[in-house]
Amino acid sequence: MIAFLRGRILEKHPNRVVVDVGGVGYDVAVPLSTFYGLAEAGAEVALRVHTHVREDALALFGFATVLEQQLFERLLGISGIGPKVALAVLSGMEPPDLVRAIEQGDVARLTTIPGVGKKTSERIVLEMKDRVPRPEVAATADAADAAPSSLRDDLVSALVNLGYHRPLAEKSVDAALKALGPREGFERTLKQALRELAK
Repeated sequence: MIAFLRGRILEKHPNRVVVDVGGVGYDVAVPLSTFYGLAEAGAEVALRVHTHVREDALALFGFATVLEQQLFERLLGISGIGPKVALAVLSGMEPPDLVRAIEQGDVARLTTIPGVGKKTSERIVLEMKDRVPRPEVAATADAADAAPSSLRDDLVSALVNLGYHRPLAEKSVDAALKALGPREGFERTLKQALRELAK
């Protein structure tokens, strides 16, 4: 069972990537949340992998973060949801937004995802609400004393690790730093940046 791949990007498409690992090309399906974080063809890449085995096929699904993989695997555990639908759900909404929608029982928001109807959305909420994975953010103890540019980099990095696209992360961090100032420290500024993203 393949659980992790590290290699060079041979080909890159919005729904799949071919990873060259020691001369062997692995065709890996990826959600858009992972795709947007990938470098260009020829660059190094490391992906967490879910190997899906069927009688007639063996498919690899790759993820940039633990949260994406956990969400994918929990979606697969829901009756009537296969890998394609699970991938569509992750591609249709940023992972932290998906967690929030499930926790809040926001069926209407989930049905805006292409290929996900009302019944599927209701099943996702019903079966995942109490066991949804949590986004993890590592906060450094000395972040409060960091230089403003270093604090900004740490905050942007944390939001990118949560699954937000870099331009969006940078915009929200800049707005949070402007609202609070650079002396508020990592955790408070991160909370403010998340509030900016929710606006």
